[in-house]
Amino acid sequence: MTEPEKRIALLIDADNAPASKIDVILAEVARYGVANVRRAYGNWKSPHLKQWEAVLHEYAIRPIQQFAYSTGKNASDMAMVIDAMDLLYARNLDGFAIVTSDADFTPLVMRLLTDGEKVYGFGEKKTPSPFVNACSKFTYLEALGAPPDNGKVEASAPKKAAQDLRGDARLVQMLRSAVDSGSGDDGWTRLDVVGSQIGNQASFDPRNYGYRKLSDLVKASDLFEVKQEGKTIWVRDKPRKRVAAKKTAV
Repeated sequence: MTEPEKRIALLIDADNAPASKIDVILAEVARYGVANVRRAYGNWKSPHLKQWEAVLHEYAIRPIQQFAYSTGKNASDMAMVIDAMDLLYARNLDGFAIVTSDADFTPLVMRLLTDGEKVYGFGEKKTPSPFVNACSKFTYLEALGAPPDNGKVEASAPKKAAQDLRGDARLVQMLRSAVDSGSGDDGWTRLDVVGSQIGNQASFDPRNYGYRKLSDLVKASDLFEVKQEGKTIWVRDKPRKRVAAKKTAV
C-alpha cells in the first residue's frame, strides 16, 4: 500500500521574505509533502508587497490581510501565529513550512515541535540563529538555486573549502558526534544513520554550506574516511593522531 503524502502548511511572512524565491520554496516543500495550505500574511495595501501580489494567484497562495493597527507593531506576526495554532489543533497536518527571516517566530516553532510537528524553516542569511536552530530543518534562501527539470532544488551557495568546514566548530562537533553515536566496534557508520542523527539533534542542510548532499559535504571536510558498498555509504572518523603525524612529517 502506498503511503499517503504528508500534508504541509506553508505559512509565509510576506514582510520578511522575498517573492522571487517562491518557486524554489515550493519545490523544496514538495520534498516533504504536499502544501495543501498556502497562506501569505501582510498588509496588502502596502507597496512593499507588490512583488508578492504578482505571484499569489500563480502559486495558489491565499493572501491574509492584516492592517497595521499601531506604529511599531506587526499584526501580521500575530495573525500567522494564531492561524498556526488553529491548524495545529485541527490535527489534520503532518508539518509546517514557515518562511520568514524574523526570530519572533521562534516560540511558535518550539510550540509546534512540542506537539511532535516537523517544522521546515526558510529565511535569508540575516535570519537570527535562535529561529534557525529551533527548526527541524532550516534552509537559507540564498542556498537554493533554481529547480531543474527533475524538480530537485540544487545548491547555489558558494562551496566552503575544507579548511573553512574544519574551522566551523559547531559543524565539526555535530558531524563527529553523529558518526560516533552510530558507529560499531570498527568505527564505521552508515551515512543515512549519520543524517538521521544530525536531523534529530539540530537544524541542518548541507546546501547551506554549498553542497547538494551530505556525502559531498562529508568528503569535502576531509575529516572522515569514506567507503561505498553497493548503494550504502559508510563513514569513519579519521585517526587524528595519524593525520597530525603526517602533517608534521610534511
